[in-house]
Amino acid sequence: SSEVLEAIENVIEDVVKSLAQKKAPVLTLANRSGWRNIEFKDSVGLQMIPHCTTKQIRSDCPRSAPKFALMLKILSMIYKMVQTNTYATKRDIYYSDTLLFGSQSVVDNIINDISCMLKIPRRSLHILSTTKGFVAGNLSYTEEDGTKVNCTCGATVLTVPSNVQGIKNLISHAKFMLIVEKDATFQRLLDDDFCNKLSPCIMITGRGVPDLNTRLLVRKLWDTFQIPIFTLMDADPHGVEIMCIYKYGSVSMSFEAHHLTVPSIKWLGLLPSDLERLNIRKDVLIPFTKQDQSKLASIQKRPYIACQPMWKKELEIMAASKLKAEIQVLTSLSSDYLSRVYLPNKLQFGGWL
Repeated sequence: SSEVLEAIENVIEDVVKSLAQKKAPVLTLANRSGWRNIEFKDSVGLQMIPHCTTKQIRSDCPRSAPKFALMLKILSMIYKMVQTNTYATKRDIYYSDTLLFGSQSVVDNIINDISCMLKIPRRSLHILSTTKGFVAGNLSYTEEDGTKVNCTCGATVLTVPSNVQGIKNLISHAKFMLIVEKDATFQRLLDDDFCNKLSPCIMITGRGVPDLNTRLLVRKLWDTFQIPIFTLMDADPHGVEIMCIYKYGSVSMSFEAHHLTVPSIKWLGLLPSDLERLNIRKDVLIPFTKQDQSKLASIQKRPYIACQPMWKKELEIMAASKLKAEIQVLTSLSSDYLSRVYLPNKLQFGGWL
C-alpha cells in the first residue's frame, strides 16, 4: 500500500510543480486504444511494448479538462481507501456522484487509465469489480475473510469471488478445467452432472465476455493446479474472440497480461470442422452478418493466429462457409449429445487444438 500511496503522491507532486511554474498540469498515460503499442509473446499473450506511445490529458484543453478533473477525483478516492484499508466496487465509485461521472463506463475507463498510468494492478488500488462469472466442480478454497467455500458439483453454482487474490487453501482433484462461453450451456452441463460423470473437473463461465475476476480465477487455478484447460465456445467469431481473451488477453488490459492470460488454453469446441464432421443440418446453422464477417477478418489478422496453424484452418473453414453455430446446435442430434457423446469423445481422443 505504501507503493500505491507513493505513486499517487508523485502524480500530485507533478501537478503542484506545474502550477508553481505557472504551467498547465498534464497527466501522461500509455496509449491503450490500438495495436501499435502491443506486442505478442507466445508465453504471455498480448502485452504492452516497453516504450509505447503516450497521450496527455491536459488541464488547459476544453476537450480533456473534464477527464483531467475526474482522474484527480478518483485518485483522491483511491488514496483515501488505501490509507484506511477499505475497498469499493466500480459501481460504488460511480454512485458516489452520478451527476459528476455521468456514466459507469466513464468510471471504468478512468480506473483502467489510472491503473495503467501508475503501473499498479487494479485490485492493489482497492477497487473491486462486480463479478458475473460462475464456478462449479471439484474445488474448495477459503476466502480472505475465512469463509470456506465448496464448489463440489450440485445443482448450485457459485459466483466467482470478488477478491480472487485473497483466496487461499485451494484444494482440487480435478483432471481438467472447462471454460464454457455461455451460462445456458454451463447450467445444462451441471444438470447432466458433467463434473463427476467423466472424471472430476472444474467448470467456469464468464457468461460471455469474461470480467476481470473470472480471468484472474482461471489464471490462479492454472498457477495452482497446472491441469489442462479447455474452452467450449460457439462456432462463431464472437466465441473465438472470447476464447482469445482468456488465452492471450485483450488490447485494453494488455498492461496487466502477466496476471490474466493462460496461453496453454486449448480450443475443444465447437470447432467449425465439427459441423461438417457431425453432419449438422444446414438449416440449423445461422448465416453470417456483416459484423461477423468483419470481426472474423480482424481476428484472422491478429499476431497470435499466425502461430496457430490449426486455428487458422478452422477460421478459414468458418470464413468459407459464412455460417455460424451455437453450442445448442448439438441438441439437433440428441438432447444430451453434448455431455453424453461430444465432450467425452473429444476429451478421450484428443479432439482439441
